[in-house]
Amino acid sequence: MESHPSLNKETHEENLNIREQLETYLSYWKWFVLSVLLCVIVATIFIRYSVPLYKASTVILVKDERKGGMQSELSAFEDLGLMKNVKSNVDNELEVIKSYTISENAVKKINLNISYFAEGRVKKIELYKDSPVKCTAFDLDEQFYKQDQSFTLTSISANKFEILSDDKNLGQYAYGDAIKLKHGKLMILKNTEVIKKNTDANFKIIIQFDKLNDVTQRYKNSLVISERGKNTSVVELTMVDPVKEKAEDLLNTIVQIYNEDAIADKNFISQNTEKFIEARLKLISDELGDVEKDAEGFKQSNKVTDIVSEAGLYLQNSALYEKELIDTETEIRVVESMVEFMKNIGKDDLVPINIIPSEDTSTLIAEHNTLVLERRRLIKDGTLKNVTVINADNKIEELKENIKVSLKTLLGTLQIKRTDLDRQSRMNSGKISQIPRQEREFRIIGRQQQIKESLYLYLMQKREEIAISLAVTPSNAKVIDTAMSLDSPVSPKRNMIYMIALIFGLLIPFAVIYLLELMDTKIKSRYDVESKTTIPFLGDIPKSESSDEVINTNSRSSSAEAIRIVRTNLEFILGNVDPSKAKTVFVTSTLPKEGKTFVAVNLATTIALSNKKVLLIGLDIRNPKIDKYFNLPNRGLTNYISQNGADANDFIIKLENFEHLYVMPSGVIPPNPVELLMDKKIDALFVEFKSQFDYIIVDTAPVSVVTDTLLIAKNADAFIYVMRANYLDKRLLKLAETFYREKKLTNMAIVLNDTLWSKSSRYGYGYGYGYGYGQDVEVEKKPWFRRFF
Repeated sequence: MESHPSLNKETHEENLNIREQLETYLSYWKWFVLSVLLCVIVATIFIRYSVPLYKASTVILVKDERKGGMQSELSAFEDLGLMKNVKSNVDNELEVIKSYTISENAVKKINLNISYFAEGRVKKIELYKDSPVKCTAFDLDEQFYKQDQSFTLTSISANKFEILSDDKNLGQYAYGDAIKLKHGKLMILKNTEVIKKNTDANFKIIIQFDKLNDVTQRYKNSLVISERGKNTSVVELTMVDPVKEKAEDLLNTIVQIYNEDAIADKNFISQNTEKFIEARLKLISDELGDVEKDAEGFKQSNKVTDIVSEAGLYLQNSALYEKELIDTETEIRVVESMVEFMKNIGKDDLVPINIIPSEDTSTLIAEHNTLVLERRRLIKDGTLKNVTVINADNKIEELKENIKVSLKTLLGTLQIKRTDLDRQSRMNSGKISQIPRQEREFRIIGRQQQIKESLYLYLMQKREEIAISLAVTPSNAKVIDTAMSLDSPVSPKRNMIYMIALIFGLLIPFAVIYLLELMDTKIKSRYDVESKTTIPFLGDIPKSESSDEVINTNSRSSSAEAIRIVRTNLEFILGNVDPSKAKTVFVTSTLPKEGKTFVAVNLATTIALSNKKVLLIGLDIRNPKIDKYFNLPNRGLTNYISQNGADANDFIIKLENFEHLYVMPSGVIPPNPVELLMDKKIDALFVEFKSQFDYIIVDTAPVSVVTDTLLIAKNADAFIYVMRANYLDKRLLKLAETFYREKKLTNMAIVLNDTLWSKSSRYGYGYGYGYGYGQDVEVEKKPWFRRFF
């Protein structure tokens, strides 16, 4: 399978571009080395004199309670519906821990607004627990915490020191003396443990009092709280500080103050709850006493003890009275009927028995009936006049009377009983009729009594619960791990800083080179030319390392070798020229000072050194430059054209140092160069010289400045278009491309002049000029630092 030619070309150009870009930056390797070295030095200095920061952390378990500890106390009233749908939120507790108030209280508690420093050679060293003195401030006003103050303490003896404030001597004091200030008092105490370890008894300490707000804000902002897991309430508190012991103490103090505040809030609410319950208990007790007195008075006034029981008794009595009344009424009717019966009873009649309730009457009736039966038996056996019968009749009559009297007495007794039962029944019915009212009134009193009593018992129970909660109030946060710090600092990170220094060391020169390349619009290399034009490229000529401007037999410089390569490549362009005539090569450029005269002169000398007869013509008649390379008279081409009948050979000069090199100078600068170049003598001149010489090298004017070159371009077999590196703007390459495409310049090819051989990998595709063939050129020896840069 054949590869696509255009694709291969694009891939090759892309690879070449990447390689060339890489080689461009590698050519500045000294700058990269220097930049990396400087950045590493700066990083080392930064690490040496920067203040290391240490990370401390503590792990706590935040209990599932509502912020401020409200739930545990108000849960006493949960059954009243006061705490329905109340849920705790751990996020709220974390915000409480990170609050400004807790941070401020922690800073105050351990005096973190007071710092101690020892003077170092370059920087001050902060002391904490290793400070030889400790400062205590008391009797302070609010203004003390709102200003920065600094004191310098100098030890004078074992028991005395001198203190200065803003270069003002406050005097000498003994340790433990009170130092009076504008907004408070200070007391300096010795840290005996540190002083024992330090053999130098004379020391100088700077005591710095910072604004409380600034210190609090700094530590509050450095406090980081993070949850360990989504389903747990375990959180980690971290802090970074130059003094790791200070960070540890502050974290522990923050957790301690948070717990103390939570407990204080709980106790405060509990105490207020207890006071409220005590007040309510006293009020409910008084009200309960009043209600009980009302119940007592009601019972006394209504002569009742238990309305329900007495109501049942009244109803029971009412039924008994009713029954007894009915029975009594029945007995009265029976007795009345017996009375009527006794009025008409005969001697032989029996009286009904067992219907009279009275036992006495019943006994009399029984005796009567017994006598009647006895009399009947006697009459059967005897007569009425029998003494026994007569005695029996008398007894019967007597018993009848007794029965009648007994019945009358019983009737009266029953009637009295009926009257009494009727009265008691009516009285009982009256009491029963009063029971609903009494029950209603007493139920109201009983309801009030029950409510007050229940509320009283409820409050008594809650009072005991609050008392228990006050005795065993738990903290909101349980410390799992106390604050601990890492032994190695988290900042500055040596490896990271050195890595950043290395990156910046490489990045800075890379960025500078890239910006310079980006802002530099000048052509630099063959790549710049070939990437923007389709013009054939003959070669590039590096900046000359010697002071020789004209190539001779002994020239071995890189410029001389480059000219020889250009001459060789030129032959391929001139391959179709008639060998019987001179090969005419015009040398031009876009702008002046691009080195076209240098190329024309050295190309001519190089060809002449190969035993070819060469004529060098100066056709840049406006600004001739050939006379700078050779010692030439001030006459030449312009003189020939302006003189009628002159012979062109008279204006040709044979150079002494070159056997086959001839020069026709430009001559006097004319006032009308365009008219001269349009003269027919120019064409005739080239016809004549082409038969006399092997090569004709013509130095012409720049094409972008004047039209001189275009007027005579028809006489050229080839055009060498010279472009100067680091001089010609890339935008002007379009002009050369236009000339080439419109074929205004015959057999046009480009020579890039004045390239830098030290960057030949980018600007000359790696061509090494000179090849080391006995180069004897004296090169200026530069100092080492100039050679390095």
